[in-house]
Amino acid sequence: MFDAIVIRKEGDTQKAAIESLDDQALPEGDVTVNVEYSTLNYKDGLAITGKGPVVKSFPMVPGIDLAGVVEASQHQDFQPGDRVVLNGWGVGEKHWGGLAQKARLNGDWLIPLPEAFSTRNAMAIGTAGYTAMLSVLALERHGVTPDQGEVLVTGASGGVGSFAITLLAKLGYEVVASTGKVEEADYLKALGATSIIDRGELEQPGKPLARERWAGAVDSVGSHTLVNVLASTRYGGTVTSCGLAQGMDLPATVMPFILRGVTLAGIDSVMQPREVRLEAWQRLAELMPEERLDDIASEIPLSEAITTAERLMEGKVRGRVVVATR
Repeated sequence: MFDAIVIRKEGDTQKAAIESLDDQALPEGDVTVNVEYSTLNYKDGLAITGKGPVVKSFPMVPGIDLAGVVEASQHQDFQPGDRVVLNGWGVGEKHWGGLAQKARLNGDWLIPLPEAFSTRNAMAIGTAGYTAMLSVLALERHGVTPDQGEVLVTGASGGVGSFAITLLAKLGYEVVASTGKVEEADYLKALGATSIIDRGELEQPGKPLARERWAGAVDSVGSHTLVNVLASTRYGGTVTSCGLAQGMDLPATVMPFILRGVTLAGIDSVMQPREVRLEAWQRLAELMPEERLDDIASEIPLSEAITTAERLMEGKVRGRVVVATR
């Protein structure tokens, strides 16, 4: 038997609760993992609270991230005892996810956990840190270098923003953090931000073009914020888009693209091929200071995940939440 958060739906009512399940309840898959840690992401919050149409079938175990040890495997790349990590692939949406003590998965979705990380630290990073790393890799591929000027990070006090600041600062970039939580200024500067701006400067409708400022940017907010970031990006700069905290709309013009050669690079963390995942996690192992993980992440037991998901959706959670499943 193992414990899991299970989301069930009766009529139009969706409810999440911790249940004790038998191994026979696990879905199909060629690798069974003893999950040691998972996380609470924004998407998990939507799934658990029912505030977004994240879950595609019921019952569902949420949790888009997990790290643990292989218990049994019929997959050629994994053996019992291997430490593994998973991000995305529709887990927690279409296939039972990581907010449980056990998971059965398609082995193609797993990658070996780098030796530099414990399973806990891997989940302190989770999809948020992995997405931030994908964004930094995109900036590098498009030629954004530290000597070109300031790089903006929006949604700075969230998980993706916190990791983006840390990684960019480690690489020598001058990072400006945009946040609506002015009380988090000391936290953001401790991560490596050189200056802080209020999100109010970016979240209202603006001009098609503004004064050139950013050499690049990592945006997890979308909507008018992303439009204004594009409008103030310097000639030849790159902006990565990986979230929609403000909204999924993009009320923009083509002006930044055709007059300044700005690149808008989309970042998808869910379906990235294995080789990209391996590169991202290897770079994280090289760049992510372990002491920073304690600054960014807090830990809760599985029993507190449902109430914490509610707080997450109310904007009352800073950084990352690691869920200890055992």
